Amino acid sequence: MTTPLRLGIAGLGTVGAGVAKIVAAKSNLLAARAGRPVVISGVSARTRDKDRGVDLSGYAWEDDPVALATRDDVDVFVELMGGADGPAKDATEAAIAAGKQVVTANKAMLALHGQHLAETAERAGVALRFEAAVAGGIPVVKALTEGLAGNQITRVMGVMNGTCNYILTRMETAGLPYEEVFAEADALGYLEADPTLDVGGIDAGHKLAILASIAFGTQVNFGAMQLEGIERITIEDIRQAADMGYRIKLLGVAQMTGRGLEQRMSPCLVPADSPLGQLEGGTNMVVLEGDAVGQIVLRGPGAGEGPTASAVLSDVMDIARGDRISTFGQPAADLEPAVGAQTAVPARYYLRLELLDKPGALAKVATVLGQAGVSIDRMRQYAHEETSAPVLIVTHKTDRASLDHALDALPGTGVLSGQPVAIRIEQV
Repeated sequence: MTTPLRLGIAGLGTVGAGVAKIVAAKSNLLAARAGRPVVISGVSARTRDKDRGVDLSGYAWEDDPVALATRDDVDVFVELMGGADGPAKDATEAAIAAGKQVVTANKAMLALHGQHLAETAERAGVALRFEAAVAGGIPVVKALTEGLAGNQITRVMGVMNGTCNYILTRMETAGLPYEEVFAEADALGYLEADPTLDVGGIDAGHKLAILASIAFGTQVNFGAMQLEGIERITIEDIRQAADMGYRIKLLGVAQMTGRGLEQRMSPCLVPADSPLGQLEGGTNMVVLEGDAVGQIVLRGPGAGEGPTASAVLSDVMDIARGDRISTFGQPAADLEPAVGAQTAVPARYYLRLELLDKPGALAKVATVLGQAGVSIDRMRQYAHEETSAPVLIVTHKTDRASLDHALDALPGTGVLSGQPVAIRIEQV
């Protein structure tokens, strides 16, 4: 009989338990598709006596994930513990040093240490695979490294945090303020232990940094990521954007420009009738643009037991078949350092201003914008309260530096009540 591929799974949370369930329930299917049996030989987690919905009694147990990573009866170390450093990184490095293949879902570890781990794995002649680290069940890593290998990628764009998309969708459909929907998402268990990883755009930024490395042949450079979360988005922004034909999404965009690699994760307005604009709830979407293929759209569940375990198994199956590919699609030693673009590609912007009820207020705003080189495409004023009125402006394309100059100058006009809000409008 063909020698089985033996897995050691470190981390038995939602995803780890999901992988164990699939291996137990679909052993015949996996063997047929891989050309050899796929089995679990050992597991590791912080708590042994916990009901995970799957029988683990037949597997060796290691309290220390490093011990699991270096067992003689483990061929593939499956790291599902999470965390950029600590046990996850230690065990991954130990597995590579011991000549084990590695499959991980750890986006933070790859975003911060991916170049080092890739070089180490490739020198050792072992695989480091991570389909499950980006966009859950969507096979976007495979799409970039294999399906679109004949393309020069021009832009990677997407909604890659389901929690943020849920919050923004819920705010819109239920007419609820951010604070109330945030508390609701927390009660439902949608948020990370540190919520800023979700709502601050950090989680999605990790994913975008990984995809940018693959797409543009650069070393992972999360430090150059421009990050802005959704905490400042109000129900008024959502309603007024909708009134102008847009929806607000936490959108990641990576593209190579003449000024360097642009990487940003921030709230953006997208046309309501676009694929990204129609995305609802916790679903993820990644848009890839290549010189030969044009634009393709990948949509699916971005998290959860089944989708993420499915992505883990896709990497395991490639290893079982003997498929080999460089970690980021090209030899890690050949990846160029990513020079971060200091300014973003010019775009149109949505501005929300609360103007005091004073004569000439709009004229002062228009003057400040004009002096900064920002021209107005269209403007809308809403029925005002006793002392102020909301005004929406959509600009023509402008660079962010010019817009920031205008935003800094606007409070000096004496006609604003509160701080202006500016949100980029992304061409999709």
